[in-house]
Amino acid sequence: MSERWDCVVIGGGAAGLSAALVLGRARMRTLVVDAGAQSNLTAHGIGGLLGFDGVPPAQLYARGRDEVTRYPSVEVLDGEVASVTAHEGGFTVGLAGGRAVEVRRVLLATGMRYELPSVTGLDEFWGGSVFHCPFCHGWEMREQPLGVIAQGERAVHMATLLSQWSDDVVVLSNGPAEVSPAGLEQLTARGIAVDERPVSRVSGADGQLDTVVFADGTTLSRRGLLVASTLLQRSGLARALGVAFAPPGPLSEEAIAVDAMWQTSVPGVFAAGDVSVPMPQVAAAVASGSAAGAAIVRSVTEEDV
Repeated sequence: MSERWDCVVIGGGAAGLSAALVLGRARMRTLVVDAGAQSNLTAHGIGGLLGFDGVPPAQLYARGRDEVTRYPSVEVLDGEVASVTAHEGGFTVGLAGGRAVEVRRVLLATGMRYELPSVTGLDEFWGGSVFHCPFCHGWEMREQPLGVIAQGERAVHMATLLSQWSDDVVVLSNGPAEVSPAGLEQLTARGIAVDERPVSRVSGADGQLDTVVFADGTTLSRRGLLVASTLLQRSGLARALGVAFAPPGPLSEEAIAVDAMWQTSVPGVFAAGDVSVPMPQVAAAVASGSAAGAAIVRSVTEEDV
């Protein structure tokens, strides 16, 4: 016979654990299924999270697990969810390995994967001197020669923002920049040059970027790169459940659409964290997870009236 839970939280990152904490404190029977491999584990520290500024992500997740499992109604399981099937009264969640559980609500907190520009070597420095968020990494990169790999108005936005942390910023468009005259004027006003040479690879030593190598063999010294990455769903569960996606944006092409209560288009299925927030930040993930947890408690208790 399968088990019965109030909620299964799929994902044990910042959003999932934050939701589980709220659910546990509300005495909801909650199963957190964590496949690990959170996208920010490669980062040296979390930037801009109050109380955890600079703390390695793995430490945050370990402490979060310890906190949520102090509540007797919460269980954290290392593993993967193989399937979620809706039926009258809830869902059947199939876990890898054959275990099946019955749940009343599902929270998708599976995170996203980052698709980087096609430049050899970027992944070697990802989460350190190659990054996607200046608010998370800008302080550590301050007052150093930096580059932005992007095109169009996104390049203008990213480079202008990054110039808050450094006076030496160059747009590396890796081909035609596709920047409007107004955008070029804005970049020039901030002292930001545009280099359209195709980028072949990046290199460095001991985990620190130091050189951009162009296709013509010439090089440019840079200590950090802000890159235009694209967020894509890490898990196929959202599509399998049939939830609606938000229109593609500048950061995410596959964000799950949620309402003000973090519920998706499928009744009983909620989403929080990078899978549904417009800005992929740990602080935003924590906030959305907490709000989604409270919304689930409300949803379950109102159903029981």
